[in-house]
Amino acid sequence: MSEHPIRLVLDDDTNRSRLTVFFRALLAIPHYIWASLWTIVAILAAVASWFSTLALGRTPAPLHRFLASYLKYATQLYAYLYLAANPYPAFDGQDGYPVDLVIAPPQRQSRWKVGLRAILAMPAALLAGALIGFPGASFTSPSSSSGRRSGGGFSSPGTLGLLFLTALLGWFAILARGRMPRGLRDAAAYCLSYGAQFWGYVLLLTDRYPNADPLAALEGLPVRADPIRVELDEDLRRSRLTVLFRVLLAFPHLIWLELWTVLIFLVAILNWLATLLLGRSPAALHRFMSAFLRYDIHVYGFLYLIANPFPGFTGRAGSYPLEVLIEDRRAQSRWKVALRLILAIPALILSIGYSSVLTLAAVLGWFASLATGRMPRGLRNAEALALRYHAQTAGYLMLLSDSYPYGGPCLNGEPNAEETAGGADGPVPG
Repeated sequence: MSEHPIRLVLDDDTNRSRLTVFFRALLAIPHYIWASLWTIVAILAAVASWFSTLALGRTPAPLHRFLASYLKYATQLYAYLYLAANPYPAFDGQDGYPVDLVIAPPQRQSRWKVGLRAILAMPAALLAGALIGFPGASFTSPSSSSGRRSGGGFSSPGTLGLLFLTALLGWFAILARGRMPRGLRDAAAYCLSYGAQFWGYVLLLTDRYPNADPLAALEGLPVRADPIRVELDEDLRRSRLTVLFRVLLAFPHLIWLELWTVLIFLVAILNWLATLLLGRSPAALHRFMSAFLRYDIHVYGFLYLIANPFPGFTGRAGSYPLEVLIEDRRAQSRWKVALRLILAIPALILSIGYSSVLTLAAVLGWFASLATGRMPRGLRNAEALALRYHAQTAGYLMLLSDSYPYGGPCLNGEPNAEETAGGADGPVPG
């Protein structure tokens, strides 16, 4: 598939000014006002563009340039507000911001797609709600205690989209360290990329549907050798019959998983005490909990249509197309073990956002699989990212590893002892 006509360009070094981050909501007040005024004009321009594109089959160049500038400005502003970038943005959507858009010139569009654009955009709007917040709300920074708002906008932080949660955690991390964790920054950039493509589709800048694939949203993704990682085969074919009855088919697994979870809770307490005493998880407990985590991912991979075959009930390694690779036990820091529940709080917060992405992508994938017999790659990969984060968070809580969950999209690399001996960023998911 050719590259999307609306692409996010990322040129950010993750360094942040603690002072401007602390006062970011106040510094952005002029932008709140300007964005509100520009949004009003953009709505009128979008209506004119709809009639023109419906009549001509192509968006007039002046309207395309105006709406493209608005979309670039909105993306740059949100990158600033949500800490994906550091410099103060310009007011005209000019090129050169660390988080920027490349928007292709106007192309011919299908008139029936233009006429039905509001209906066709509804599925993308649901996923956009999980990533950037539900559209049509306000410009608000996560660091704002007063909740200043302006009408109109690019997303709603009040819905606790993934973008808002990355900024919330990133705000504390930046004040502590002076930089935005790479994983959180890339997760925010992924949200902004999808949001820009969604709004570009709504504003008729393109008739290419938004691409939900996190692996296609950003260039230069890091290659990581995390001690807990997910591998997935490339088969996107789905059986319509098993997709239709997927929840019913998964019911025995959900019951068995619930029973196994009760036992795991007791085993996890025993493992915590043993690891605190010995400095590493006992081999038998590590194997048992690894099998549980693999089974958990197999079940939810089947339920959420990430994989097609019916899974086994034992969590055996190598038995399913969606595979969780868990390294052998290693020595762990006792103080991290003692404080594991507290240290895991940021990861659990971010997992809220990823859970929403997982659920909505599965709902959309269900309809797509019934219609086409295939799971869209973008939705499948978005779910895989969310499920990988779930696996790493659960593994961190169960002491299968003391490497902190990585909050953004990445590529799998070969592990080695130096890379996996400890967390890359401490108690921050990224």
